[in-house]
Amino acid sequence: MKQTMNFRYPGRSNASRVATATMTLRICLLLLAALLSVARAEVAPDKGASDKNQVALVPVRAANEHPLSPGDRDGDIARTTGLLLQQQHYSQKGFNDEVSSKFLDRYLDTLDPMHLYFLKSDIESFEMFRTTLDNLTLRRADATPAFAIFNRFIDRVEQQYGYVTELFKSEPFDFTADERYTPNRKDLPRPKDLTEAREFWKARLRFEYLQEKLNLQRPEDVGNIVREKIEQKKTSELAAALKEKLGKEKIAEVVKKVEARSPGAPASEVVGQVIAQLRKEHREEIVKLISRRYSRIVRTFREFDKEDVLQIYLTALAHVYDPHSDYFGPAELDNFSIGMNLSLFGIGAVLRSEDGFCKIQELMAAGPAARSGKLKPSDKIVAVAQADGEFVDVVDMKLRKVVDLIRGPKGTRVRLMVNPADAADPSIRKEIELVRDEIKLEDQEAKARLIEVPDAQGHIQKVGLIDLPSFYASFAVGSQHHDEGEGKSTTADVARLLKRLVRENVVGVILDLRRNGGGSLEEAINLTGLFIKKGPVVQIRNADDSVDVDEDTDPKIQYDGPMMVLTSRASASASEILAGALQDYGRAIIVGDISTHGKGTVQQVLQLGRLLRSTNNLGAVKLTIRKFYRASGDSTQLKGVVPDIVLPSVNNVLDVGESQLDNALPWDTIKPANYDKVNLVAPVLSEVKGKSDKRVSADKDFTYIRSEMDRYTRLKADKSISMNEEKRRKEKAEDKARLDARKKELQARGEPPGKVYEFKLKEIESPDLPPPLQKTNKVASLGKEAKAHEAKASSDDPDDDVIEDSVPDIDVTLEEAKRILLDFAAASKGKRVAREQ
Repeated sequence: MKQTMNFRYPGRSNASRVATATMTLRICLLLLAALLSVARAEVAPDKGASDKNQVALVPVRAANEHPLSPGDRDGDIARTTGLLLQQQHYSQKGFNDEVSSKFLDRYLDTLDPMHLYFLKSDIESFEMFRTTLDNLTLRRADATPAFAIFNRFIDRVEQQYGYVTELFKSEPFDFTADERYTPNRKDLPRPKDLTEAREFWKARLRFEYLQEKLNLQRPEDVGNIVREKIEQKKTSELAAALKEKLGKEKIAEVVKKVEARSPGAPASEVVGQVIAQLRKEHREEIVKLISRRYSRIVRTFREFDKEDVLQIYLTALAHVYDPHSDYFGPAELDNFSIGMNLSLFGIGAVLRSEDGFCKIQELMAAGPAARSGKLKPSDKIVAVAQADGEFVDVVDMKLRKVVDLIRGPKGTRVRLMVNPADAADPSIRKEIELVRDEIKLEDQEAKARLIEVPDAQGHIQKVGLIDLPSFYASFAVGSQHHDEGEGKSTTADVARLLKRLVRENVVGVILDLRRNGGGSLEEAINLTGLFIKKGPVVQIRNADDSVDVDEDTDPKIQYDGPMMVLTSRASASASEILAGALQDYGRAIIVGDISTHGKGTVQQVLQLGRLLRSTNNLGAVKLTIRKFYRASGDSTQLKGVVPDIVLPSVNNVLDVGESQLDNALPWDTIKPANYDKVNLVAPVLSEVKGKSDKRVSADKDFTYIRSEMDRYTRLKADKSISMNEEKRRKEKAEDKARLDARKKELQARGEPPGKVYEFKLKEIESPDLPPPLQKTNKVASLGKEAKAHEAKASSDDPDDDVIEDSVPDIDVTLEEAKRILLDFAAASKGKRVAREQ
């Protein structure tokens, strides 16, 4: 690491240009002072205004409260962060006018990602920072722009809150017109003035109202059930008939109204009363929910302190360089790995905040969330409930507070209301109950399965499967030797599993990395060495363009038989290094999603307190400092590893992976390393792929997945959504019917043939086979990612989990992977025999 912090002026060596920059800075500082002094006055309501639409701000601030301003060390922190990014980031990009412009845009979009708050006049007033943030940060150590912009943002948020409060009193919330709304306004213009902003705010409020309304039972449907039971003279069955439609309290109210009706009164009278009451209660419920949400938005931003504002500001700067570089404020530094803490004490998920939603970024292998099979990356958590308690809306809630709601004592229940990533409608909600648990090391260990695959003649062939959730190591791996007594090691554990599978005479081995998000780099290198003699596994390029080559130096091969690596869009980092190496050597056939995740960079965390010679916690900067390359010279960054055989998967069309992140570092190549290919795949790939393509094209499960891919692609292409209630309810009903039909088709199938045995490390030395796994009727996985297909059906039916539990367990990707491996083994054997002859 470079120790010097001397500022360098890229492209500014000319003295006259420096003088010009100095004069510009002085002008900006004067304008900045003016902006701060008038910010409140400019957006405050004009008591004498004639505009009848003008709404006074809600008095959310104390009378003596002042706008936020920088702390004593904030300028130094900003300057040091800027210098670190300029001098130590892998890209070696100078903090210049171009970066300054992107920095401003990034900060504005971080605060207002949907372009709802800042007016055109606001943006114009911030233009003075467009090409001066670099000089203000590096030369003046001035973080004032962060607070000037944030204070303006707070005022706009308060104005929205006041306007929404008034709308609740007057807006009828009628959804009979054929209107459409675009929820994602990221690429749309900001409002030109306050009048247009109110139009945007009203449209957004109507969208949110309809979302909640669609998740409540139609009063008319309840009325029809009441009428039916009265006319059938079966009012004693009314409560049971309403069980799936309303909550217990509302059912009791409806039953009470029916029982209290006058003798001989027409059914239409009480039906009308029930419908009117439910309409009233639904409106009150929705207004209460959304009002609390908007109130929480204002309260959340009011609670921001100087550290919070500076963290958003400097993270925006770091993200101009790449999405994995960050600034951590003091509080965040103390617990910057929210995902790890959540994994250990909660549900086993890494969460991130995006556009006001708490999104699942990653599931930890063997955690409650991953084991449930009902959550996946990019799902949005919209509400959280404790055990049987009421749901707490978490839209626009601070991520830290959402994490606190999800965390809890081991063994306790937490319920999540989730909007699936590939839901047919953004109003769709899926309730998921999980039991909090601590992730045990044993649950993260590699496991093996012996799978019997009968052929058309009934002959049994054996396939070995090694499920590897992560590359773990409980000690510093210092050599290429794999002694079993030194501690926990992925390589040592997999070697023991391979030995047992070979003893069981498997035709080939599948290494399943679909849930593997990475881990120890050295373990990935050592594990690769179990399948090749020796040679380079990964190349690492530093910011100064020097390249380090990490090699397997142990000539011993643990397994030399037919091999497959199974990957997904969730396979990342160390997983991509292993898969890429085995593909480069031609040692294993790679099968899976369209590509792996594509994270091919290395980060380093530098604490600012030490650099600024302070004993106080001043936060830290996380910098991208290196980049991974395969032995072939191809980077794993952005593109990831593209399989030899790509199978249909909804993951292939979801917005996931490195390529979906802003400012991700590019894919490129370097000089290939010197290595000897074993070339076991290329000679037979065309034959094996041809057979797979033929099967996949005729397979009804893959046909279903392809239809889901097409449906989601169409939904993604249509940026707008209908605001007609009847049309939306019809679409949701059709979607539910489609999914119910799929479930019935799966239920009608018999159990798949062949037995499956699972080997855990603690019993791997046993001479006997363990009892075969019982084939229970679990939710169909459809290749892991398609758990979401079942999830989408539950928004209108609280008993969908019961239906799901009766659906056979089908991993479509794995089923085809077994067939591909058998074809690969047979073709490889044929080629070898031909060569010998």
